[in-house]
Amino acid sequence: MSQMFKTIIVDDEPLARKGLEIRLKEFTDFELVAQCSNGREAIEAVRAYQPDVMFLDIQMPGLNGFQVVQELVSQELPLPNIVFVTAFDQYAIQAFDIHALDYLLKPADEQRLAQCIDKIRTHINQRQSATHTKELVQIVSEVTGNDTDNILETLAQNRPVDLHKYSDILAIKDAGETSRVPVSDILWIDAAGDYMCVHTEESTHILRKTMKQLEETLDPNQFIRSHRSTIVNKSYIKKFCSQLNGEYYLVMNNGKELKVSRSYKEKVKLAVHS
Repeated sequence: MSQMFKTIIVDDEPLARKGLEIRLKEFTDFELVAQCSNGREAIEAVRAYQPDVMFLDIQMPGLNGFQVVQELVSQELPLPNIVFVTAFDQYAIQAFDIHALDYLLKPADEQRLAQCIDKIRTHINQRQSATHTKELVQIVSEVTGNDTDNILETLAQNRPVDLHKYSDILAIKDAGETSRVPVSDILWIDAAGDYMCVHTEESTHILRKTMKQLEETLDPNQFIRSHRSTIVNKSYIKKFCSQLNGEYYLVMNNGKELKVSRSYKEKVKLAVHS
């Protein structure tokens, strides 16, 4: 099913609205959701329908077309793609100054309207593609810790983004903010229910990931599993110790003791002494 573009027509002349309505029926991906006879109705229609496209007359009683746009901006309503439709050509420069997508002179012939429709489709699709790319880049950044600008530069150069590269940064989202924690600053990570506690010298960050997911993002030459719920940075291990009861533990540079499970004992011992 092709994408549908919600559309409204704003014109104080009933015949002008009807003529545009009839012509728009030729373009089946444009869904006419409202017709408005004045600027106030247009503002309420935008509020109610959040249209993709608005064909907007300029000279109208009350609010003119430019004032309608100003009101939409001041009320922080989602601004549709605007095509001004008017019988006067002296407003063209002003129309494009406020980033109108197109400017049609009444009565717009079929060829000119078709050109306008193609421009609308292209613009919306390009904008959606750009938004989609931005969202994907943000996801890749959060997964890998790589800077979004670096990812965009890699894509612009037609080079593949290596999702398996071990990043120098661990991106941690918390309360709407993202902290970029240098991986080299991480002492150890342990599990707390459905969350991971990432410990540095300065603070502890909470990350919602599984231990397996987190382990896959860290360089195994630098980080080792010492327990089913603990990952340790080898650089901060002071010594490997055993107790009389046969249990094992690590002493970190800051004095913190971390238990080593029997299943990871040999691997940890080898890593510490290598």
